Amino acid sequence: MIFLILIVIVFAIAGFVVSNKLKSKFRKYSQTALEANLSGAEIAKLMLADHNIHDVQVVSVEGQLTDHYNPMNKTVNLSPDVYYGRNAAAAAVAAHECGHAVQHATQYAWLGIRSKLVPLQNVSGKILNFVLIASLFGGFAMGLPYEFIGYIVVGAYGIMTLFTLVTLPVEFDASNRALAWVKNRNIVTGSEYAMSKDALTWAAMTYVVAALASLATLAYYIFVFFGNRD
Repeated sequence: MIFLILIVIVFAIAGFVVSNKLKSKFRKYSQTALEANLSGAEIAKLMLADHNIHDVQVVSVEGQLTDHYNPMNKTVNLSPDVYYGRNAAAAAVAAHECGHAVQHATQYAWLGIRSKLVPLQNVSGKILNFVLIASLFGGFAMGLPYEFIGYIVVGAYGIMTLFTLVTLPVEFDASNRALAWVKNRNIVTGSEYAMSKDALTWAAMTYVVAALASLATLAYYIFVFFGNRD
């Protein structure tokens, strides 16, 4: 249990540091106006059109860093700072989210795998929550073998870990598509490109930290339940 607490603390600190660094980068690069004078919404629409994608809407959603692509209703959702922003940070985020739309349109394999894992991940999360609550109230005394419980916990957390790992190539690929397009389309200058790349690199680091934390936690559960087996 002490080791699990240490894992939580270490990666909580790492996540906090990366998140603060990301917010700092976006604040900094949001102060740099694009020479092209295009808003995030305009950039998103232009990128979609350049990739012959005409069935995806670009909409504004509330919040900060709430930007995402929704494959269910085919919408690129941009926070107000990105939707209306005319700066290097807004350009980077808008193009990145459109990168996901391009992945969807071109049936990018890793995105398809992640989409199929979503319902499994949701079920796994519910299973783990149930096991946690049951353990707090002495549920492990209901007659189930310890090893069987171990298979449930490790299996459920394994699926959640797999989801975080599959997310990595999806996010990195979306950023690579975005950066290549803004550069080749002359949306950004050389210095603006460097800012966009730096911002997306720190955004990707949040997923890296999450994946490492999940891997470490999975390793802990495997050791707890099966580490003492002959």
